[in-house]
Amino acid sequence: MQHLVDTTGLSDGQIRAIIDDAARFKKHRPTALLRDKLLITLFFENSTRTRSSFEVAAKKLGASVVHLDPSRSSTNKGETLEDTFANLCAMEPDGVIIRHWDNETPRILADMEMTSVINAGAGKDTHPTQALLDLFTMQEHLGSLEGKSIAIVGDIASSRVAHSGMRLFPRMGMKVHLVAPDAFMPETDEFPRHAALAEIIDEVDVVMSLRAQLERHDMPIFEDYNEYAREYCITPELFGDRDILLLHPGPVMRNIDISDEMLKDPRCKVLEQVTNGVYIRMAVLKLLLLDS
Repeated sequence: MQHLVDTTGLSDGQIRAIIDDAARFKKHRPTALLRDKLLITLFFENSTRTRSSFEVAAKKLGASVVHLDPSRSSTNKGETLEDTFANLCAMEPDGVIIRHWDNETPRILADMEMTSVINAGAGKDTHPTQALLDLFTMQEHLGSLEGKSIAIVGDIASSRVAHSGMRLFPRMGMKVHLVAPDAFMPETDEFPRHAALAEIIDEVDVVMSLRAQLERHDMPIFEDYNEYAREYCITPELFGDRDILLLHPGPVMRNIDISDEMLKDPRCKVLEQVTNGVYIRMAVLKLLLLDS
């Protein structure tokens, strides 16, 4: 039984297959490859892009999708998550797509080996399909990523997007730079660390801006995020005429993460990431439910 808990569980060949399938799906609408499959989505945290993207991806492949609202589930009556999951699996779905605030939840459920588990974001640590769609978007524009550099800017410590990317991108030959104030910087010496993007703007091919994960902070880190924006907001003045891709996993805090002007700039690929997310998730579903 194949799961997607993190990209570390995928071989290089599987990653290439996902990217290749996504590219094919983007070019030509596939047949209903998963017409006999049933998926359940189980989101314990709010989501717009990821949940909708998975549901659209599944339906484009012909699968049926049932969404369980955890706020109305028996977990609110004292039932354990494992028991809720086991009861859902007794209905014989082909996979469960889960988002949860705890880093370990997708792994715990996958280890029960009852159905395929697909991690749609867990805690501060993993968001594998976001890392894959970011990889796909970069490859579309840059070709081979060997020797290319990316600067990840913002609340890196709290970002599952950043942590997943930090594990995946070096596998593709990329150099990763971390740019953040001390309060947002993770405790790692694996990557070069910078206090300001201006220090390395001439060395990078991609900038990934991140949202401040306010819901994951025990207390406010900045009293005024305009102060943060003065140093870390991505602006036309900062980018100049450099040929750099700009990514962001969304939702964007306008004029704090990225300025209004840069969101309209052709180098900004935020909406293209959303489009590519559907095709990547289609490819992931094909890999897990059909090819494994």
